[in-house]
Order: sequence, then structure tokens, then C-alpha cells
Amino acid sequence: MSAQTEGRVLRSAGGVYSVDCGDRILDCAVRGRLKLDEEQINPGDFVLLEHLSDGSCRIEGLLPRSTKLSRRAVAGSREQVIVANVDQLAAVFAAGEPAPDFRLLDRFLVLAELNELSAFIVLNKTDLPSDDRAMRAFDVYREAGYDILPTSAHRGDGISELSRRLGDHATVFAGPSGVGKSSLLNLLLPEQELKVREVSRKRGRGRHTTVGSTFYRLPGGGYVADTPGLQLLVLWDLSPDELAGAFPEFSSAIGGCRFNDCRHVLEPDCAVRSLIEAGSASEARYGSYRALLDEARQEGP
Repeated sequence: MSAQTEGRVLRSAGGVYSVDCGDRILDCAVRGRLKLDEEQINPGDFVLLEHLSDGSCRIEGLLPRSTKLSRRAVAGSREQVIVANVDQLAAVFAAGEPAPDFRLLDRFLVLAELNELSAFIVLNKTDLPSDDRAMRAFDVYREAGYDILPTSAHRGDGISELSRRLGDHATVFAGPSGVGKSSLLNLLLPEQELKVREVSRKRGRGRHTTVGSTFYRLPGGGYVADTPGLQLLVLWDLSPDELAGAFPEFSSAIGGCRFNDCRHVLEPDCAVRSLIEAGSASEARYGSYRALLDEARQEGP
């Protein structure tokens, strides 16, 4: 007779799913009827397992998700789930090489805000020479309410604090290639020995070391999800109505505009634009808002 339990999907490869059952990690296939389901099983998903009499197991069902992080697939217009059931996002960027891509950082933070996840910024490679102007640009995020945790995977700086921030959470590590996500995870998960590759000197940006999203169980409790180096993040199901609310520094002004449906671009008596013009909020962050608003309008009905 078979028995059923619940588990959490850590990773998949070739149709086999590694599932954390608490006391052990099992490799499971998927029951045939599930393969036809429209909902795809992703890292972080909670699943119902059937343990068969021959010692093998298979996934019988997908349990409801509390959260999911999605992007628009690079090819086509379908949703691509990155990870499921996370409660915070750590946006990992480098103080040195590669140079910070603030538009991409803003996308990650908007992704967290729209999914009601807490978010903080991990500023890695603080042991390397950095651009003072770029470093000052991170002050904008502190002023917007985001914590910034300086780290150096090379020297081990900030790792204890990072471990504390990750404990008892399910955290997604998000950042472009080459910023040192795998190096940081090697310090947090020494038994994993994740592959690390250097930044390309010619292109000035990282090369991919992770090929698919993977959940890791942390020794001190909680999980961390390593995601592929994301050079392109087109947000899925982005609503123009919700976008301004995903920028915390705009919150004091939203609702103060003359028009209830103000998009904060050309409308008269716009409180958000007045905030920008007064220097009370970042013009660069407002530029990210405008770019995402254009994207939402293009993708909308």
C-alpha cells in the first residue's frame, strides 16, 4: 500500500524533481495526468507525494501557492514562473564589476512590491574599487526605505548578517550574472560548491553560472532560491494602475493628484511629478517608473 506526504520542490532536471520532505530529499517523477496540466511545477512549489511499495515516489498533486514570481517568457508572450512560495527578495548587485544596472534593480524591487514581498539589497564585491558616483546612487534606495547590506564574498564581510537575514525565510536571490550570487551562496552553503565564473573583461558583465532556479535548504533554517543570471526581466501582467504604488517613495504623493486616474506623466497638478521636481524623490527612479509604464501600456489590452 502506498503512503502520501507533502514536500517542497527544490529543483528539476530531465523530468525528475528533487523534493524536500523534511528528513530527507527524494527524487520523484510526476504522475502522467499532471504532465498534461496547464500549471507547471516549479522550484518552491509544495506538492503531494505518493510513496510506492517499491521505494520510489511520484508527485500526485500541486498544492496552492502563496506567492509566485513570474516574468514574460523571452520567446513569446506566455508567463514564465521563476520561483514559487517565497516571502522576501534579495536583490544582489556588485559595488565593482559589473557596474550596477539600476534599471534592472528597479525592476526587481517593483517585482517584490507588486507581489507584497519584503526586499533588501545585497551590495557585493565591496572589496573591489568602485565608482563613487554609482555608490552614491544607492543612497536613493536607502531613502526609499530599502536596507542595503554590504558584503564581500572574497573577504567574508557581511556573511553573518546575510545569514541572519535569510534565516526562517524563503528568499529569492535575484541579480545579473557576475555579481557574485554563487560565491555568496558557497559561503552560506559550503557543501554545495556552486560553480563560479569571472566577469568577462571584454564585455564588462558576468557570464551565467546557474542554468535553472534552484531552492537550497539553509543550515540555520529557511530556504534560498538561486535564479539564473537575469539580463532581461520583462514583468508579467504589469498593470499601469498598480505601478506607482510599487515605488515606496511615491506613496506620500499618490492620492494627492487632481485626477484619480493620474498616470503621473503629463496630467496637470500631479503630486508625484511635484515630488520629483522638488527633489524629494529620485529622478532616475521616476525614469524607471516611466519606462515600466510604457511597457505596461504596450503589453495591455
